[in-house]
Amino acid sequence: MELHTMTAGELASMLEKGEISSVDAVKSCLDHIAARDQAVGAFLTVLAEQALQAAEQSDTRRREGRALSLWDGVPIAIKDNLALQGVRNTCGSKMLEHYIAPYDAHVVTKLKQAGMPILGKTNMDEFAMGSSTEFSALQVTRNPWDVERVPGGSSGGSAACVAAGEAPWALGSDTGGSVREPASFCGLVGIKPTYGRVSRYGLVAFASSLDQVGTFSRTVSDGAALLSAIAGSDAKDSTSIPDAGPDYASAVRRGVQGLRVGVLDGWEQDTVLPSVAASMQEATAALKRAGAEVTTVSLNLLDKAIETYYLIAMAEASSNLARYDGVRYGLRVDGTDAADMFRRTRSEGFGQEVKRRILLGTYVLSAGYYDAYYKKAQQVRTLIRSQFAQMFNDVDVLLTPTTAATAFRFGEKQDPLQMYQTDYYTVPANLAGLPAMSLPFGRCEAGLPIGLQLTAGALQEPVMLQAAGVLEQVEQDRRGSYGAV
Repeated sequence: MELHTMTAGELASMLEKGEISSVDAVKSCLDHIAARDQAVGAFLTVLAEQALQAAEQSDTRRREGRALSLWDGVPIAIKDNLALQGVRNTCGSKMLEHYIAPYDAHVVTKLKQAGMPILGKTNMDEFAMGSSTEFSALQVTRNPWDVERVPGGSSGGSAACVAAGEAPWALGSDTGGSVREPASFCGLVGIKPTYGRVSRYGLVAFASSLDQVGTFSRTVSDGAALLSAIAGSDAKDSTSIPDAGPDYASAVRRGVQGLRVGVLDGWEQDTVLPSVAASMQEATAALKRAGAEVTTVSLNLLDKAIETYYLIAMAEASSNLARYDGVRYGLRVDGTDAADMFRRTRSEGFGQEVKRRILLGTYVLSAGYYDAYYKKAQQVRTLIRSQFAQMFNDVDVLLTPTTAATAFRFGEKQDPLQMYQTDYYTVPANLAGLPAMSLPFGRCEAGLPIGLQLTAGALQEPVMLQAAGVLEQVEQDRRGSYGAV
């Protein structure tokens, strides 16, 4: 029995029935990590001893009838920008390569309270700045579907480990598509909740008004269940929403009868692969057959979203990353004086992409340019949020591609602007603080998975999951299971 190939829901059911132990499930994942991860490179830190110890404790609880949750004993992986007490928290950067987190992130506390053994911490673009995980300073992560291609980013390690069968599910973070894009490239379900639905406490900041913890899973039901497990208010995060929300898993099989689905006017004229366009058309037809009302909608500011997002994100990154100065924690490179130490530390500790974003962010915040760039971007952001709100008066959920193409080859996008354009469909949801998710629907000519994106109004994750459940059923009927396992 290959437990590592099973979904979190299947493992939970078997654990509840006593058919397997948590130790069995964790050992299966660890064995597969040992066998596969040298080729994939998903994990930066594997916590074999800790995971097995947590699994043993879970098995004891279940024998005594004290299970902490339905998911007690189901293993999970987390992105390496989420604090886990006593474990490296590198953010994929030399700046924090040897930094040990002194506390747990709120979502990690929630995982522990649910009894989930943590298998390890996964690779990522440095400080979550990237769309391919090519900007990790520590190692290369490859797409399990084709190891010559990127897994997407910045949460590429979390996506790759789930797609490769090394973990049944994982946590990542999404600032402009960093959960949804790797989910699309790796054939997974990736959910970014409403801003504030999940606490950011213990998530290393990139752009604080955009960052959100998200989920990777092989099924929509698993993603919904994991979202329920980590959602909720947190006194340590003033932006967290007091209400934890409903039981998201119950929405998945609710159907879409009467649901109003919006499709962007003229999206076919965008630069998308023919196979992606075909998947969009098939998905639209499937939703219509299931009883949804499909209508055309317009978001004329969508073409301004990339510029708006990168101005705001880089400005916030410049501010947030100022704390890495060689004084308090992280890397320190000594110099002739304090200024030289500061310069050497940041020069050697940060990679090229992070430096680029810090420089651009500092520029747009500087005197004489603040009004022209940063302030203007915030004004456009407000307009984008307003357009979404108006659109969701007419429709319940928006259907778009997640990305215009499937996973690309390493080194294919050398031009930073070309790389940034891969976020075209994903950044609007972050700017507006809306829930959005990617799920696999179809394959391209090369056999790689295609991801479609669903976006809903604020706090309307259940509506988004309704549509996702219908599309997932269509895909499972023709493809079978998700992932590259």
